[in-house]
Amino acid sequence: MDDLLREILTEAAESLTTLDVELVKLEKTPDDPALLGNIFRMVHTVKGTCGFLGLPRLEAVAHSAENVLGKFRDGELVVTEHAVSLILESIDRIKDILSELEANEAEPDGDDKGLIDLPHLSGPV
Repeated sequence: MDDLLREILTEAAESLTTLDVELVKLEKTPDDPALLGNIFRMVHTVKGTCGFLGLPRLEAVAHSAENVLGKFRDGELVVTEHAVSLILESIDRIKDILSELEANEAEPDGDDKGLIDLPHLSGPV
């Protein structure tokens, strides 16, 4: 495996572990704009890295989580336990895909439609 890819995968795994902890904090303190901004930036970075590396499946899953976080930030959606759980599922999916990528040196095929298409979240504020 390419050293650059290995390093990026390691950094992404560390960011995703931090994201898990931060998202649990967000469930407990949904009105913390600094926390929400930090989470948004981390997901944005993961998405950008995946795009840079030409990993469209990973990029799409990260983009879906980023969109929901942006709606939280912009007041278009209320931070709910259900919505945060869906973001956590997206993060778990990213971890699974990264694990496959590390093992096989290729992004695995898969259907992430249920995570990417999230119209079933709570309505607007």
